[in-house]
Amino acid sequence: MEDLLREYLPIIIFLGLAIVIGLVLILAAVVLAVRNPDPEKLSAYECGFNAFDDARMKFDVRFYLVAILFIIFDLEIAFLFPWAVAFKDVGMVGFWSMMVFLAVLTIGFAYEWKKGALEWE
Repeated sequence: MEDLLREYLPIIIFLGLAIVIGLVLILAAVVLAVRNPDPEKLSAYECGFNAFDDARMKFDVRFYLVAILFIIFDLEIAFLFPWAVAFKDVGMVGFWSMMVFLAVLTIGFAYEWKKGALEWE
């Protein structure tokens, strides 16, 4: 039992320290925060347009397009890192399969560029 406690003691100390630091930072923000809200600070900014009363309003489809493009190229990078780490072990099949993957993504990128999907008016 003593060996078990000795093995888990660093984890318990780390978790306790993380909780204490988290609580101190939250309390410091509550105590030291400046409370001076103005209409500009309280306005919606994440969606790209002002908030209206109707939740079913139409908005520009370009927001979806930018999100989809981000996901596509973010996934490309997410697949490249493990491939690069295991590059010695994947062999020629792994190399050429990644080249086909990158070619498909490059063709898609060129198509989007040609269509003007990356232009923001």
